This record gives sequence, structure tokens and C-alpha cells, in this order.
Amino acid sequence: MPDYFVHESSYVDEGSKIGKGTKIWHFCHVMGGAEIGEGCNIGQNVVVMPSARIGNNVKIQNNVSIYEGVILEDDVFCGPSCVFTNVSTPRSHVVRRGEYEQTLVRRGSSIGARCRRRGDLRCPPVRAHGGRAGQTRRMDVPVWGAPPHG
Repeated sequence: MPDYFVHESSYVDEGSKIGKGTKIWHFCHVMGGAEIGEGCNIGQNVVVMPSARIGNNVKIQNNVSIYEGVILEDDVFCGPSCVFTNVSTPRSHVVRRGEYEQTLVRRGSSIGARCRRRGDLRCPPVRAHGGRAGQTRRMDVPVWGAPPHG
């Protein structure tokens, strides 16, 4: 009997690691090779891809995709429908699997609803990263600094 909760409509693939006390809600898919820490809350319709890393006590709201190369450190909050990308210039006819970029979200950061985080980006600790809904962050945010607007 696992020491975490998975709703009956969700899939957790063999080879994934789920920490104690984590809750995975409706219509989620955690793929093999993904790691989710202890005490996390994974909202409805979340996908966690292979090699994605989620720390302890992370809260991911509904409709978020955690792609390969995304690392969420402990105590991160991801608002509803925020988006992480792992390729700067995606094209359907170009295979870029060997070129995935890393996005590192530092401990205690909050990502606002519907915000986009481009790959090869660092978000500092204990900082709200958002701006307006749907905003794309294209550059690192300085530690303890305000993200540039625009």
C-alpha cells in the first residue's frame, strides 16, 4: 500500500518516484522517471514528464504541464494553467529531444496563474513570479529582485 494518494482517474507509471503524503488528483499522469517529493499536492489534469523533478511541499494547481528539464525546488507554488517550456523555438518538423533546456524554480517561489516560463531560466527563492496573466518570462529574475515587466 503506497503512502501517498492517487485518484482513480490518474496514472502513475512504473519507474516514477512519489514521496510520502503526496496527493495526486483527477486526470493526472506522472510518467516513469519523474520524481515528486513528500507532502505535495498535484491538482487536476497535471502531467509530470520523465526527468522532471518536484521537491517537497510543492503545490501545483490544475492544468499544469511539468516538462522534462523542469526542476521545482521545495515549497514552490504553481498557479492554475501556468506553462513551462523546454524548447525556445519549437517546430513540429524539427526534433529537439537532445536540446531540452532546463528551468529551475528555486525554493519558495510562486508562479502566477497562466504565466509562461521559457526553458533555460532560473527563478530565485522566495519570490512571486507572475506579472499579468499569460506573461512570458524570457530572462532570469535576480535573486530577491523584482522581475522586469513588459
